[in-house]
Parts: sequence; structure tokens; C-alpha cells
Amino acid sequence: MNNKWIIAAGTALALGLAGCNSGSSNRSNPEEPPAPAPELTPESISLSFLGRYSSGIFGQSAAEIPAFDPINRQIFVVNAQNGAIDVLDASDLSNPSLIQTLTMETIAPGAVVNSVAYRDGLLAVAVEAANKTDNGYAVLVDTNDLSILDHTQVGAQPDMLTFTPDGRYLLVANEGEPSDDYSVDPEGSVSVIELDGQQIVSVRTAGFQAFNDQKQALIDQGVRIFGPNASVAQDLEPEYIAVSADSLTAWVALQENNALAKLDIASATITDVLPLGYKDHGLDGNGIDASDTDGVIDIRTWPGVVGMYHPDSIAAYSVDGATYIVTANEGDARAWGETNQAYWDGDASQGFVEEIRLKHLVHRSGFARRVGDDMPPHLHALAAGALLNPEVFGYCGASAGEPGDCREDDLLGRLTVSWVDGYRKDASGNPVMFDSNGNPDPAGDRIMYDQIYAFGARSFSIWDENANLIWDSADQFEQFLASDECRTGALRDTPCRDYFNSNHSAGDSFDNRSDNKGPEPEGVAIGKLGEKTYAFIGLERMGGVIVYDISSPQAPHFVDYLNTREDWVSDPQTNLANVGDLGAEGLVFVAANDSPNGEPLLIIGNEVSGTTAIYQIDQLFAD
Repeated sequence: MNNKWIIAAGTALALGLAGCNSGSSNRSNPEEPPAPAPELTPESISLSFLGRYSSGIFGQSAAEIPAFDPINRQIFVVNAQNGAIDVLDASDLSNPSLIQTLTMETIAPGAVVNSVAYRDGLLAVAVEAANKTDNGYAVLVDTNDLSILDHTQVGAQPDMLTFTPDGRYLLVANEGEPSDDYSVDPEGSVSVIELDGQQIVSVRTAGFQAFNDQKQALIDQGVRIFGPNASVAQDLEPEYIAVSADSLTAWVALQENNALAKLDIASATITDVLPLGYKDHGLDGNGIDASDTDGVIDIRTWPGVVGMYHPDSIAAYSVDGATYIVTANEGDARAWGETNQAYWDGDASQGFVEEIRLKHLVHRSGFARRVGDDMPPHLHALAAGALLNPEVFGYCGASAGEPGDCREDDLLGRLTVSWVDGYRKDASGNPVMFDSNGNPDPAGDRIMYDQIYAFGARSFSIWDENANLIWDSADQFEQFLASDECRTGALRDTPCRDYFNSNHSAGDSFDNRSDNKGPEPEGVAIGKLGEKTYAFIGLERMGGVIVYDISSPQAPHFVDYLNTREDWVSDPQTNLANVGDLGAEGLVFVAANDSPNGEPLLIIGNEVSGTTAIYQIDQLFAD
């Protein structure tokens, strides 16, 4: 069926078309929700805007990760601006309101909240220590009276947590990021917390120390392990967790490492580290817009350029007994010490930054010209300059010793890339050196890039249990945002292409993010409606939520897109009350049986606008 049946947001679909659901007529009385509709399978779905709560705080992550309590009709939202949880009354979905703010100061002075998860009257809270490299905490809160029931120490920087489907375990991803100067680098880990009702029974740590002696093998397989003086356990940084339906296995996103870890839950053991590989932007259908200054939409293929999937949020679902992993391929660079001028002046002990514009990486004059500006001292210590392989990049003008037009702003020059990967190495992993004219020379001072690594894949992907790629959305996100079909705003009245790849923190910023990670897919939630499974992917920069039917993992298809940013021109910081929603971060799906109005919902935390938005998932049923 044609999906152009979408109607203006704020108007409920007449679901009675199928004679099955009359729930939308009861929205005006949230105290008496309609009886749950039968579990029917929709022909299609669309999103419509219901309401939002605004913290009134711009650009300080005042709304990040949401969780929903169907019993008390509460939304819990991580407010990173004050390191706490905003508790919202969601009885009136059109006007959610703040009940109170819940802090974790009684757990540890200066502690801040990173994430939340809900199950059966329990709110699990990930709490980071005041010094982020110290061990953090997992806390259980009674959602009826918001009292703390129990807590335990976990690893450094607990960043995300989730209950297993059977409710027996709480799993915590301890990211273990380094200090800003990289002088302290905690080990990443996953805490496996066994629960008995509302109490913690035991805590075990699934770490990566067993992989320390496999460092080179992991690197050879494609796992990015590159922190200065870091062991494998220190370098791997768990970001997000997805769990199989049988509660036996979990997959952990290792974002900066471009890999997934596989966790046996019962034994609290990491059984494997699975590289995700790289997306070839030289292949038809995998194009990107690589320039933010050319003033046009220019999605094209770039041979020699690959994208690092670098998933942020991940989720799992089952089809015919097999588990599949859905990833939002955001991309994320290691950039520590970037605000410390001593680092840029050449003191490598003050941090580690892996990102650089291609035009500054491959310049005939070498690296010295950028010292004190944006030249990472670790790169400068590696060589005096860098070249492009003319056999790969000849199509944009590279020749022996010369980058040619490849570094021009309207080609690849503006693209933000990683200098860590792609240069030629010998069998021992050492750089192969060249002279400034591109001739191999052991006494030379240049390195040569055979491949360029960009951050993120500007897509979402589906993987099997062993991280084999089943399907990727290729360049569909950017192509859709550039199309005449795409409209933004709650009323879908603004052409997306007019603000293609805009930044979430600025007005009138057409094409601003093309040189970086494009629309930057970050959050993902999965919802099942009848026999169909849908993926809801939040786009951090362009904003909004894009929906795919993923019922067939091998053949997902686009369903809808809703972006409730309303003002694309004025400065959002000075027009916050009217700008709408900026910077989709975390998403949670609410089933119809749990919803205050009897309709399935999607709740989105928008970190830049500091707003928590509520979308209704409108279902269209066949006659």
C-alpha cells in the first residue's frame, strides 16, 4: 500500500477504518485509557506529534535518555545538565509536566546520571563518579515513591544499562573513557548484576583482560585498538548493550573500536570481540556528501574512502529463532585534550586527537605548518607529512607527491577523517616511508594513505549474531533528506532539502554537517506491532526519527520520517521556545497496552533543545 496516506501531525488516524480500534477518541480523558486494542498487524504506520516537555535549557544535554513507567504514567529523562533525572507526568500526553528532579547525591558526592532503564516498577540508574575515571554505580529506584532500594559499585563511567528480558539480570556498559590528557585510562567492562525482585544479589564483571595477549590479532581482524600505551582491556570502550530474547546472550557496542563484543550472561564472560568492517564509499549506492562549503547537495561515491560504522545505540530482535542486531551508525572520534593548547603546541602527553580534515592531512608542505593549530602531535611524531596513493586517488587529481584537487573544499578537502588508519604499513605494522615526491624511501619522512577512513556510516545496519552484515541502508538517509518527498515540522510543511545536513545547534545551517557525519544516526528503538517489527532511528544532527519496517532482516524498507524542528532559520539559542526539537539522542518505544491513550508511542530525548517529545505511532489497517 502507498505510504503517502500520512496525515498532518496532531490529527489521529481514524483507526476505526478497520473496525478494530477507537482509542484515539479517548485522548481527552487520560485518567480513563481505552481498553487495549487487539494485537493486529498494521498495513503501515506513520508518526504524529502529540506533545513535549521543555526544560528551557539549550545546548547542555538537558534531555538525553528517556524511560517510561506505564504504571504511574511517568517519563524519566536523564538531564545531564544537572546530572540528574527529570521525572515527568505523562498522564496528559499533549502536555507532559515536571513532577520533580531526582539526584544521586546520596550515592556519591558529585555523582551524575548517565542513563536509565525501566522494568516492572524498577528504575535502574547508571551513575558516574565525580571523577569519571573512578568506578561508578548502578542504582535501583522504586518508581512508586522514587526511593532508592539498592545500589552497587560497577566499573568506570557506566554509560548505558538494560534489564534482560526475563528480568533476572541488569547489565551495565562501563565505558571507561580516559582522562582528558589520557594519563589515566580505566578498563572497559560490562557489569552483570543478578537481581532478586527489588534487591541486588550479586555483581560480576565481564572484562577484556583475557584479550590483552591478542592485541595484534584483533587489530589484524579490523578491531580499532589505538589508544596511546593502552592494553586491549583499556582500549575497548563499551557503549551500548542489546540482549537476545532468551536472556542468554548480549552484544555490546564498542563504538570507537568499530566492533561488537559478545557476552555470555550466565557466566559473565566476554566470549568474542567481533570487528564490523568498513563501508566502501566508492561503491554505487554508498555515496556521501563530503563538503560543507560547496553550497549544493552533492551525494556521490568516493573511491578510496571508507566509513567506520562506529555504532552508538544498538538493539536486538528475533526472526524465526535467530537474533539480529540493529545498529545506528553514528561515528565517534577519540578527541582528548582538544581544548588544551599545550597539546596542540606539541605536547603529546596532554591528550590524543585522531580526527583531522583531509586537506590538512595531505598537504605538500607537510605537518609543521599546522602545529599550534590542529596538528595532533602523535601524527607529527609519526612523519613530517602525508601523501595520497595516486593509484587510488588519481580520479581527483592525486599524483606522485601531490594531492592534486583531492584536497579542494568542494571535493574531499573538508571531510573529517582519522589519521590513525589507512596509511601503508609493513609486515610488522610499522609505517612504510616515502620521500616528499612519493618515492619509497626508508630514510623518507612521509607516510602514504592508500585508504581514507571517515567517521560513521550515515546509515543503520542489521547484523547476525556473529556480526556478519545482513543489510545496510547505504546512502538512503541522505538521499531521502535530499528528496522532494521529505518534509519536516510537525505539520510536514518544510522541504528537508532546504536544510539538508543542517547542524542541530545553529539556524540556517544548510549542508553544515556534510563534511563530518551527515545526519548522524545515533539512537535506535525497536517496536513490534502485530507481526511486524519496526526500527525507529533518531538522527542527531538533522533531527527527527526515521522509520523502517525490518520484519525481514534481509529486506527492510522505509516507512516514515517525522522531524519536529519548527524553526530552521533563527538562532535556536535565542528562539528556544519556538524552535521545536533539536538533537535526538535517546528513544523508547511504548506498546499500546502500556500507553496512557491506548496507542503505541515513541518518546524522544532531544539533547540540544532540552526537550522530551512524544510521538504517536498511527497504524493503518487493511479493510
